[in-house]
Amino acid sequence: MIKIDIQKELHGSKGIMNLDINLNITQGDFVALTGLSGSGKTTLLRIIAGLENAKGKIEVQDEIWLDDKFELPVQKRKIGFVFQDYALFPNLNVQDNLLYVKKDKKLASYLLEITNLSELKNRHPNSLSGGQKQRVSLCRAMMNKPDILLLDEPLSALDPSMRTKLQNEILTLHKEFNTTTIMVSHDPSEIYRLASRVIVLDDAKIINDGEPNKILLKTNGSQKFSFEGELLDIKKVDVIYIAVIAIGQQLVEVVISKDEANLLDIGQTVRVGTKAFAPVISQNKQ
Repeated sequence: MIKIDIQKELHGSKGIMNLDINLNITQGDFVALTGLSGSGKTTLLRIIAGLENAKGKIEVQDEIWLDDKFELPVQKRKIGFVFQDYALFPNLNVQDNLLYVKKDKKLASYLLEITNLSELKNRHPNSLSGGQKQRVSLCRAMMNKPDILLLDEPLSALDPSMRTKLQNEILTLHKEFNTTTIMVSHDPSEIYRLASRVIVLDDAKIINDGEPNKILLKTNGSQKFSFEGELLDIKKVDVIYIAVIAIGQQLVEVVISKDEANLLDIGQTVRVGTKAFAPVISQNKQ
């Protein structure tokens, strides 16, 4: 069990706010932290890792990591941290990046094998693709067999197909090592695919906590589907109005009434809901 009860004053875009988090996480859970930018998600990860200080208490499997009298040093916390920017040593090859953490060639070889990196073990980071670098970073984070794996939007810079591939590898490692994983993500599909629990932060406080399907699948009344997106434009075509909305990586057009067009503002977040119709799913042929 991981018990977190911490407080920290933050300076956000809206001024001073107080990070106030009280939660328990079961060993082996995969927890996704989500919410608006600046809500305190990355700061919470860094406090758990010991990279930032805070008031309160952190207890991991009956071991005190933080309280009023004591703070366990970063190097003594059994954590793995994967950043957005890979943070690999450019002068070391792939295998040596892993062995820098722990001189265990057997474990390094195993990690490289299950992430399909064995043939690249003698390559240096500057010769790798973004996806390959992030796999090396993930393997390196697992070299200490951490109690907690912390992921700070590690896949945000990758293309969709590579993201999906690495998501599968993250889940494989999470299960293989029975690690408690805490991931910051803004991607609903990623959260749904990986997490067993979603915690939503806003203004440095927890505003929602539950299973992914209950947190992410938002419908209203008789709506069958519901999506959030950004309103990019409203066009008048003859006597009808068409709203252009960005939903994820896709643009969609929705017919709206004149009254709706007058109420909506370009740039605002809107929700697109659908009701009584039979959806058709077809394979996307590229």
